[in-house]
Amino acid sequence: MVQRPGVPTAPQLVLVTDWGATEMAPDRIYHVGRDPLCEICFEDARVSWHHAILRPDGDHWTLEDEGSTNGTWADGHRVHEWSVGVGTELRFGSVDDGPRAAVVGPTPPAPPPEPDGGRPSRISNAAMTGTFRQPTTVRPLPVRTAVRIGRSPDSDLVVDDLTVSRRHAELHALADGSYRIVDLGSHNGTYLNGTAVRGAAPVTEGDIVGIGHSVFCLVGDQLQEFVDTGEVSLDVQDLTVTVDKGRKTLLDGISFPVGVKCLLAVVGPSGAGKSTLLGALTGLRPADRGTVLYDGRDLYRDYAELRSRIGLVPQDDILHTQLTVRRALTYAAELRFPQDTADAERQARVDEVIGELGLEQRADQPIHSLSGGQRKRVSVALELLTKPSLLFLDEPTSGLDPGMDRSVMNMLRDLADDGRTVIVVTHSVLNLEGCDRLLVLAPGGRIAYYGAPGEALAFFGFEQWPEAFEAFENDRARDWAGEYRDSPLYRRNVEVTAGRPPLTAQAERAADVPPQPAHKAQSWGSQLSTLIRRYAAVLRSDRTFLVIMIGLPFVMGVMTRALSGSALTLDTALNALFILCVGGVLMGAANAVRELVKERVIYQRERSVGLSRSAYLMSKVVVLGVVTVVQAVVLTVVGLAGVKTNAPNGRGLFMPPLIEITLAVALLSLTAMLLGLLISALVTKEEVTMPLLVLLTIVQVVFCGSLLKLTGVPVIEQLAWFVPARWAMAAMAATIDLGAIMPGTITEDPLFNHEAHLWLIEMGLLVALAVLFGLLVSRLLRRHEPTIMRK
Repeated sequence: MVQRPGVPTAPQLVLVTDWGATEMAPDRIYHVGRDPLCEICFEDARVSWHHAILRPDGDHWTLEDEGSTNGTWADGHRVHEWSVGVGTELRFGSVDDGPRAAVVGPTPPAPPPEPDGGRPSRISNAAMTGTFRQPTTVRPLPVRTAVRIGRSPDSDLVVDDLTVSRRHAELHALADGSYRIVDLGSHNGTYLNGTAVRGAAPVTEGDIVGIGHSVFCLVGDQLQEFVDTGEVSLDVQDLTVTVDKGRKTLLDGISFPVGVKCLLAVVGPSGAGKSTLLGALTGLRPADRGTVLYDGRDLYRDYAELRSRIGLVPQDDILHTQLTVRRALTYAAELRFPQDTADAERQARVDEVIGELGLEQRADQPIHSLSGGQRKRVSVALELLTKPSLLFLDEPTSGLDPGMDRSVMNMLRDLADDGRTVIVVTHSVLNLEGCDRLLVLAPGGRIAYYGAPGEALAFFGFEQWPEAFEAFENDRARDWAGEYRDSPLYRRNVEVTAGRPPLTAQAERAADVPPQPAHKAQSWGSQLSTLIRRYAAVLRSDRTFLVIMIGLPFVMGVMTRALSGSALTLDTALNALFILCVGGVLMGAANAVRELVKERVIYQRERSVGLSRSAYLMSKVVVLGVVTVVQAVVLTVVGLAGVKTNAPNGRGLFMPPLIEITLAVALLSLTAMLLGLLISALVTKEEVTMPLLVLLTIVQVVFCGSLLKLTGVPVIEQLAWFVPARWAMAAMAATIDLGAIMPGTITEDPLFNHEAHLWLIEMGLLVALAVLFGLLVSRLLRRHEPTIMRK
């Protein structure tokens, strides 16, 4: 509300409550109630959801009761409308012991350079946030000493947070009276004004130093600590997302506030921009214009620091379903907590989360045996390990029956009540009444409604949600967003943030903010160790994979033995080597062709919280490589052990023929395994991997050199250079001098000659192809990562 010219302006006052003070500017209306979006929010059950308002009225302020259940009192009198000023004492819900607020005069302006009254200067509207209303602890600044900050009990300043290293950072007081922050090699990083500290950095008054869920600020001669306990606000300002060089708009000027401990549901027809909004709010796909304020801090600017406080549960489960609940959570805790976290500390947090989600009876049960609702609880439990303040869920009730739908929504209600903000994108409208706020997106990515769920249908003029969604689709000409923007609901629910500062140029072009490199909770080697152990446990639990892994080399080996007989002769040699080639390719590629695509959602989520791409890929190469090499050895030994190879003088070029052939088959299988990973990284659906595996095998068969003459055939010969089976077949043929055993057009291939340098070249080219395929897989993995991670 803005005063008209010529009308006396109400004075600036301060409303003091038990949780802090709110400066009341004369150009705004202040809502009082239990609704987390109220500027003056009380959690007392005697306070109504929308209890009262304080509004400027000419040259004074007026308190107006909004039909509250238990009443509003001013100076001991129950009132409906009352003029308030300095000295007025207000009570809400009870005249004796209801939540109290006192009206006082404005505080004097803070001296430069502290424009926010002593609070960190990079915080927008500190009094409106959950974290920065008032410091959690205050201590004198050190004088010519250092303050050690960390999780260890012997630290000068102990931060009880598992995301903080035991020896995390030190604040040094220098001889000239200045200060600097020194990162002590922490695993999750130390941040100065949202930027990671590399070594040491100077700290001045008003700077904010982020360590885990805590922020430290120098104010005068004090070191103030502000702890993010989970009760944070989210202020979304003018988010716009376009594609096709601006020709298509996915989000169009989205703005709304989300209060502390709020459960917000986002609904809308298909194509309305719900998934795009989720990417913008989580920072994974920043908006092209606009900003997201995480409890007063620019999420895009400070993403590297704040991302650990955001949990995201995608629509598909981010779980290895072969593992038990406890093992899956334990591996996740290893990846997300600092490397110096003791096993007992990690396990205690895992047990705490299991208890919080009511999974005690399912803790040692394989995840694949759980119901859909229980699996969703496990996904949420995984995200809760690091105690995120913001929790986003994408279609958590998709595919669930109405009973499970209600159970999941009740769980989300409990999570919000426990002290965090929960935002759920959903198609289901069965249980919206448990939400604090409902955001309805219309086609074109515009807000059609934002407010209490119970008022939405009446606003649209429908009795049932299917009618409303049908109208969105059929009545495209209707200005849904304009109607809401012109309504009193917009002024009440969205314009409560009208007093926020204008967007900065940086916020207007959020996409131009370069993301800061994020610290990893674990070193590369530690991540690799955890990933190898987890992947090995997953494969051991996959009975289908075990059967194929054990049976395939024996089947192919028996076929080779049947074809080779007692010796490799004119009639048997080429066929035996051919089966070895086919078996090596089939085993290696079959092991790997599904492994990346089936874990894509898991990889994307873990990558966004610090997983190393190269450690992830290397874990696949190591585990599958061991499996593949063992299979190759079994295949070759079963197929050729005791078989006379008829190599010249019974010897190979460097080693016994059986060993050289085994090496060639093993290297072929490894290269085929990496080629299988390449296919898995290329495809978008797991279902297409099997047809591609068949095609891959056929290509290897055609170009291996045992069916067609390749040398001297333009194009065909060059294409064969990139076929691993071509070089493996040539290496095995060179070992036994295949041309001498069975002269003919096919075996006249110069690559089959019994020459040492040819064998080395052929084996070297297999290695080169393996390296090439590995680099291509790494590049393709990057393509599937969140946008913010690719910049």
